[in-house]
Amino acid sequence: MASKYAFAQSLKEVRFLFCQTSEQSAAVRSFINRAYPTMKKNNPTIPILVREAQGTIPKVYARYDFGTEKSQSLEGLSDKQVEDAVAGLVKDGP
Repeated sequence: MASKYAFAQSLKEVRFLFCQTSEQSAAVRSFINRAYPTMKKNNPTIPILVREAQGTIPKVYARYDFGTEKSQSLEGLSDKQVEDAVAGLVKDGP
């Protein structure tokens, strides 16, 4: 599991947006509760932002060097699919 969260060197920030109560964000909440400690332990200098807002569609953003940003919707994904989507964003550069 640790190797999935070895962030790319060009990665500067990871941001999660989701609703704290909706069913469509349940997998993202589960993923954050399970994986955040591992991600932070393996990447202590990179900010991992968690933003909860009522009615927000779940999404993850990855910001890289020079302000380049990628995002991916996490709506309707399972916990494993969320993990795969996040792993793909944080490993790949812009």
